Amino acid sequence: MQSTAAILLRKRKFSDTSLIVSWCTESLGCVQTVAKGARRAKTPFAGKLDLFFEAEISIVPSRKSTLHTLTEVVLKNPFAGIRKNYFRTQAAAYFVELIEICTERDHHEPELFALLRRAFGYLDANDPNLRAISHFETELARIAGVHDAKKLKADPAFALGNLFGRLPVSRTPLLKTLASEAKGKAKETA
Repeated sequence: MQSTAAILLRKRKFSDTSLIVSWCTESLGCVQTVAKGARRAKTPFAGKLDLFFEAEISIVPSRKSTLHTLTEVVLKNPFAGIRKNYFRTQAAAYFVELIEICTERDHHEPELFALLRRAFGYLDANDPNLRAISHFETELARIAGVHDAKKLKADPAFALGNLFGRLPVSRTPLLKTLASEAKGKAKETA
């Protein structure tokens, strides 16, 4: 059994009683787990498996596949502020989607977990803005080894898109929304 800090990225139905849960972990990288019985009325996972939650998880690694067995979840931070408005949720979902595109399963990268934790901590207390999105993309590109802000003037998102073949489709609507929000706030202060 292995234990690690983790942030829940995605969950989906596996069977009538179980879920597949994707995590970004501190010591195991991005992993997928099966939460057996998680869809039952009385489950030890009740209230602990929601999007963007940070938890301490225990898993039994699979010898045959990349789908591990989730045995325990201890909630550490629900990042409840992310759910306060649509813009925060939209930005968090974009960050998750970008991480899923840019990482391989079971590839250990502690900096990636730390970046996501910081981003969610920011969104927990603040509304997103273009600068926050750009910072996340720049840091992710640096971690992936495709962008050095001092040497390259190129857009880090463009570098990530080139490396991984695409960027999340949610990026364009998010940036448009944030740009229009910034214009609206500028008009209010003028």
